[in-house]
Amino acid sequence: MKIELFALPVLALALGSTSLVNAKAQEAPAPGYTQDERGWDTPPSEFREVQREGYHDGIEGARKDYNEHRRPDVNNRDEYRHPHVERSAREDYREGFRRGYEQAMNHMMSYRDRHHDHDDHDHDHDN
Repeated sequence: MKIELFALPVLALALGSTSLVNAKAQEAPAPGYTQDERGWDTPPSEFREVQREGYHDGIEGARKDYNEHRRPDVNNRDEYRHPHVERSAREDYREGFRRGYEQAMNHMMSYRDRHHDHDDHDHDHDN
């Protein structure tokens, strides 16, 4: 319970900082930096603009699904099924969206699982 109350403000802060991350994502990483060092929510450097847009939209879609306790399925997102991009760019957008969605879900689920284990141990000590 204590962790859940702490997690909500942290998640809100993370959602609020997305615009800063989006601005930084447009910059090239410093030499020697890898995907992990730039942050889990930074699109791969080889992505074209429409793929980066899809990646960020996929992260936001995953956050919405996670926060609403929906089953994680990229195919349930309207933005994925009906992208708001030119017809010729749809597959690139969907590829980026799918990768961003999966990356965000993996990140949020592993965060939840790591902290859920601590909650179980906290309850063991209460008895």
